[in-house]
Amino acid sequence: MADPLLDRDAAAAALARVTAAAGPYLDSLAERAVHDPAAGGLLAGLGGPLPEHGAGTAAAVDRLLEIGTATATASSGPRFFHFVTGGSTPAALAADWTAGLLDQNAFARVSSAFAHEAETVVLDWLRDLVGLPPGWGGALVGSATFANFTALGCATQWWGEHRGADTVRDGLAGLPRMPVFSGGYVHASARKALQMLGHGRDAVEVCARDAVGRVDLEGMERRLAALGGAPAVIIANAGEVNAGDFDPVESLAELAARYGAWLHVDGAFGLFAALSPRTEHLVRGIDRAHSVAADAHKWLNVPYESGFALIREPGRLGTAFGMPGAAYLPGPQDPGGGYGLYGPESSRRARSLPIWATLSAYGRHGYRAMVERHLDLAGHLAWRVDEAPELERLADVPLCIVCFRVTAPGLPAAELDRWNRAVGEALLADGRVFCGTTVYGGRVALRPAIVNWRTTEADIDLFVDVVRELAERTRGHHG
Repeated sequence: MADPLLDRDAAAAALARVTAAAGPYLDSLAERAVHDPAAGGLLAGLGGPLPEHGAGTAAAVDRLLEIGTATATASSGPRFFHFVTGGSTPAALAADWTAGLLDQNAFARVSSAFAHEAETVVLDWLRDLVGLPPGWGGALVGSATFANFTALGCATQWWGEHRGADTVRDGLAGLPRMPVFSGGYVHASARKALQMLGHGRDAVEVCARDAVGRVDLEGMERRLAALGGAPAVIIANAGEVNAGDFDPVESLAELAARYGAWLHVDGAFGLFAALSPRTEHLVRGIDRAHSVAADAHKWLNVPYESGFALIREPGRLGTAFGMPGAAYLPGPQDPGGGYGLYGPESSRRARSLPIWATLSAYGRHGYRAMVERHLDLAGHLAWRVDEAPELERLADVPLCIVCFRVTAPGLPAAELDRWNRAVGEALLADGRVFCGTTVYGGRVALRPAIVNWRTTEADIDLFVDVVRELAERTRGHHG
């Protein structure tokens, strides 16, 4: 019988196995395909009935490494352009291993003073990194969805307070629907957050002036004025996922101030535009927001899962997310309390450690250099698209996403859409590079995002070459 107590001396040897596999795997990322279609059959090795008698530590770890290094999507590598996914910097990866090693319960100061202090430092560093003033607070969470949930949870508590209600104690029953306004760039994660908070995912009233989704400021102001002074929430989008465009945050901040609304900025990846003088204008006005949400596992390049919410009035976090009394648990204001009482998750790993390590290792200037390198790479990709006769760029490139499609003169719109979907499917099946399709302004397109610290110009050139190759291969076979 394999019992961890009897196998306890195997831990160091098992970690040594992981270390031995890490070197070759990390070294391969620069050249390996994002995924190997031929290796898919190995996934069956994960299955079978639940073992009655375990194989032991060494055998289990060896099996996992054998299957994982062959079949895992190399999303931490330089050729993964799908979604908006960063890699893991060397410091962040090492710190993530450290978080697993130390296995801290980051619920509160009383459960881990080390994890609590690291999170306190990290939140202040993140605030400073993106240019928010002292006094803001926040919490580390698992994703931008949870960051939006946390921020909009505080907004809900604020809204109820302004209506003379205690939504934390009594919920939303008997109250009118909370007014929420955004442009057409509003992300599904914000809708999901509102859904989980009980407002409904369709609570957002979209004020857009075109098919792409650019915000209609005049229309939004008319809707705010029609509320007659009742409290409302505005969601500004700092970095739209199809082309990297931004809502005019400063203009929305003016509206929020004029009508007494809560301004929330969803900056999942675009918040990091603040790091470069070339792009900081895109987030001008975020210091006037009430809350900001972002992902660290995108442009900060730390391992999944890592998001953060920053709140202008941090005391609202404990009010919105403090737990009902339990004799053995501290409350939000207790000396032994902490971040498990300031957000949706009570059981929390020390996800502050990778952020602390990467910011400590590379600092503001290292991250500015990385962001500006990605801006240059996006410009290079846009140039490659523009000079290819069978490719058409659909939008400007304000940040790190290039939205384009394959095209041919005289081909009807429906045929173009089918062809582009076929190219997207071929890209994912091919595996050399990774990028899927979207719909932008009613047209099917590709939208590669460049946020991985490993990506070079050679990776961009390979991506364009593969797209052109697959476009030629699928042409005429997409009807």
